[in-house]
Amino acid sequence: MNFKGLLIAAALAVGLAGCNYRSIPEPEVSKRDAEFMAMVPNFEIDMNFHRYEVDDPTGEAPGTVVVDTKQNHLYFVLPGKKAIRYGVATGAEAYGWTGTATVGRKAEWPHWMPPSDMLERWPHLKPTAAAGGLKGGPDNPLGARALYLYDGGKDTLYRIHGTNEPEKIGQSVSSGCIRMRNIDVIDLYNRVSLKTRVIVK
Repeated sequence: MNFKGLLIAAALAVGLAGCNYRSIPEPEVSKRDAEFMAMVPNFEIDMNFHRYEVDDPTGEAPGTVVVDTKQNHLYFVLPGKKAIRYGVATGAEAYGWTGTATVGRKAEWPHWMPPSDMLERWPHLKPTAAAGGLKGGPDNPLGARALYLYDGGKDTLYRIHGTNEPEKIGQSVSSGCIRMRNIDVIDLYNRVSLKTRVIVK
């Protein structure tokens, strides 16, 4: 194939990709959101982990959240066999969690209290716990929003939440929670209601 043919083939490939991947507009943010997010380090993540509307690979009912921990993607299922795909950071191998839960609580710029197992691994967090945890803000590891995952009416202690470390998106590095870019977790938060089904696999 000559150079012109290669260019045509490349253009066709881009056009076809555009049929299956559609960018999602940025969600509206509050003044507080904008101020806090401006204080979080900016990091340009791999395009594979940006927010897109895609053909739904999950087969789940619209409104379901599905987390693929192997590919580090989260899907919010839409009608018409479509889904919004977000890049996420998931649990490191020793701390990963899989299962089915529901959203039992939602919070904006949530308070963070290091859990006991984390305090055992990282004693340097004990002063934070002794002070009553960390209030919401740009230095808080839960970021802009949190969806609290419940099973049988009980808090699993796992969350889908924002992050103050956007450079970790696409990696398996967390203590089991699902981390998202702050702008993405705001978008998801606006779409998800209480009792939404969440599948982590």
